[in-house]
Amino acid sequence: MTKIAVLSDIHGNMTALEAVLADAKAEKVDEYWLLGDILMPGTGRRRILDLLASLPITARVLGNWENSLWRGLHRELDPTKASHRYLLRQCQYILEEISPEEIEDLHNQPMQVHRRFGDLTVGITHHLPDKNWGRELIHTGKQEDFDRLVTEPHASIAVYGHIHQQLLRYGSDGQLILNPGSIGQPFFLDAKLRKDLRAQYMILEFDEAGLADIDFRRVDYDVEAELQLAKDLKLPYFQVYYESLVNGIHHTHNQELLYEIAQEQGHDAELDAWLDSGNN
Repeated sequence: MTKIAVLSDIHGNMTALEAVLADAKAEKVDEYWLLGDILMPGTGRRRILDLLASLPITARVLGNWENSLWRGLHRELDPTKASHRYLLRQCQYILEEISPEEIEDLHNQPMQVHRRFGDLTVGITHHLPDKNWGRELIHTGKQEDFDRLVTEPHASIAVYGHIHQQLLRYGSDGQLILNPGSIGQPFFLDAKLRKDLRAQYMILEFDEAGLADIDFRRVDYDVEAELQLAKDLKLPYFQVYYESLVNGIHHTHNQELLYEIAQEQGHDAELDAWLDSGNN
């Protein structure tokens, strides 16, 4: 019998991660899978990496925010775009506690890994096997895109993250496809469902017969404590983080709003000074 906690899309939400790990410990999980998007845009930096380093993580894949962090480190984002300036300022914040070498390590993860349990092969990705960003695998995505999770190569079960929604559906040939949801930033289109923004993760249980249980978990955490931590740490773009945690609305591509916040809060001046210095 093996119990696995599947963690995805933490997005720097330190308080939510701590609550999820306490829940997983109470459930006596044996190991953890980490599906990417660990840091940014939340409060957690060194503390998150230290917590994850203490866990028996047996599978890990690359998230798109790890790509963004790496690109920010190497100045490969476009500073003329408000959304890229937002990411660059987040990268600057991360570098206050985390070294460039550690960012390289976060980036040097595979896009896809596989685990075997008896006759079952489980494919693990952040999004598609060769593309860890985009909207192909949202709940209304095309069947052929979901089939890629279980045919490249063949797997009876696929687990992926990225869309911030807990999901169960099937491939064309009956393969099982699962998403654990997001720890740090759950997302719902439906306004009434969006009132429940508890941290999400999933526990899979395998025994000698196969997949014995799928447990979609939702865990309460102290949102006010996380927001206070964000204030104490002077988290950049606090308003954007507040909206994601309290109202479930994400503004990371809202160019006009991000520009206004950067101007009002002085983030542009902070970022320009950092970029001009040439320091990592």
